[in-house]
This record gives sequence, C-alpha cells and structure tokens, in this order.
Amino acid sequence: MKYLITGGTGLIGKALINSIDTQKSTITVLTRNIEKASLLLNKEIKVIDELLLSDVENIDIIINLAGEPLAEKRWSQEQKLKICESRWDVTEKLVHLISIANTPPVLFISGSAIGMYGRQANKPVDESFSHYHKEFTHVVCSRWEQIALEASSSKTRVAILRTGVVLDKNSGALSKMLLPFKLGFGGKIGKGDQFMSWIHIQDMVSAILYIIDTKTLNGPVNITSPRAVTNELFSKALAKELHRPCLFNTPPALLKLMFGEMADLLLFGQNVVPQKLITSGFRFKHTELADALNDLLE
Repeated sequence: MKYLITGGTGLIGKALINSIDTQKSTITVLTRNIEKASLLLNKEIKVIDELLLSDVENIDIIINLAGEPLAEKRWSQEQKLKICESRWDVTEKLVHLISIANTPPVLFISGSAIGMYGRQANKPVDESFSHYHKEFTHVVCSRWEQIALEASSSKTRVAILRTGVVLDKNSGALSKMLLPFKLGFGGKIGKGDQFMSWIHIQDMVSAILYIIDTKTLNGPVNITSPRAVTNELFSKALAKELHRPCLFNTPPALLKLMFGEMADLLLFGQNVVPQKLITSGFRFKHTELADALNDLLE
C-alpha cells in the first residue's frame, strides 16, 4: 500500500504513521520543514515539501491532516487567515492533482473537526445534523470539507474526519491541562455544562484504519467517543485520576480577556455521536472517559 500523508508530524499524523507497517507499505509525508520532519519520523519515510503530480500518481491512499492548530494562538485576523489557508490551500492542491491524475488514489481521507457543527446545546448531533451554528470554526470546516468532497469520483472514495478532542498525554488538549490539574488548580470552565466530545488517540488511529478498510464509509464521519461528557464531568474525572481536588472555576470573562474569540472553543461545545462508525460496526476500545484517562496516565 502506498500512502501520501499531510500533517504527518502532528499529533494524529505521528500516531497514524507509527501504526502503519512500513515493511508492507510506503509512506510519503508532505511537510513545511523537511529537516524537522526527518528528525521526528522513521528514516524509511520519504519526506517532501512540495506537491507534484508524480507524488499523487499511483498512490493508493491520501490522508490529509495538515492545518495550523486552532487553539495555539489568539484569533487575530492574521491568525484566522493562517488557520484557513493552511487547510484550504493544501486541500485544493491535492484535489486538483487527483482530478488530473491518470491513476488517482482509491481513497482520499481529509481532516475536519466537530467545529463544523458550531456551538450546540446538549442535544446529541450526528452526521445527519445540518442546523449548524455559523461561527468561525464552522466557516473553516465547511469550506475545508467542500473542497475535499470535490475529489469524489467513481475512482476515488472521499471520507471526511470530523474529529473531536483527541486525548494524548504528550500532545494536544490533555497535555496542556495536566500541569494545572497536577498542581491542584484544576476545575470546570464557566458553568461546566458544555459538552466535550473526546476520543482516545488509539481509537482515533483505529477509526482511520477502519475507514480505509470499510469501503461503505464515505462523506463526513464523526470521530469521537460514543459517550461525550460535560466539561464539569471531564474536569472531575481528570482530577480523580491524578488524585487531586477539583475546586477551581475559570470565569468566562477571564477566558475572554485572555483569549478573545478563541475562548469560545472552551466555553461552548457539542454532544457529538459517531453514528456512522457505530452503525458500520466499528468497535471502540475506550468508550468511558475514566478508562481512557487511566490508560493514558497510568
């Protein structure tokens, strides 16, 4: 199997690459920094910093995970543009090359996020839900998905990963939460009733591999645990796992002052159901948050 992966040095990309047998498959990674990627990735992996038609011809599967992290910096207009262009531009380039390739990939998997739904109340939403809340995350994901779906054809199946909060102790949201919770300063954000749709990194990778093998899965696919929890319950579970109290409460006004519009990521959420994965028979290894945290932090 021949893979082309963008975003291969990110949280999901690295975990995915580590799960692919390089004895049986070849992997090419598109990156902005060849030197950094070469240090992070297995030496057997080919690293490129420019996309050519030859990179897409005869590739079996393209997995597009590239994108500036949403929660790394305050959302200035410059940062918003960076977030959008880092996703849209590479996806447009891939779709164009797929469209002109004599032998296009049989599968194009492209990233997205549950931010597609925008902020929602506590009612569960699945892939059939379309009453989106029109805010920045929806704008980013909507255009991203629209571009990717243009690659769909009789030769190329397209699947969109609507990813939730990916839990990993070394990177991502959980790793940033660990220090304050370990110091005993952990607690809920705002009222704490906003839902967090999470997924263990192991299930995240397994879901991608499952999509590869399951030819009936296409279009948007929610990649979250079947059991989302509120921010308050998440905070209590994390504090319990670390044997620390969960007493503090971060006021919304403070978050707005610190992060501006980006604070909405923490103050609002979605109760997302991975209905397509469930219906197709995918088996999650970690459906309960306490089990997932214990596995990651034991």
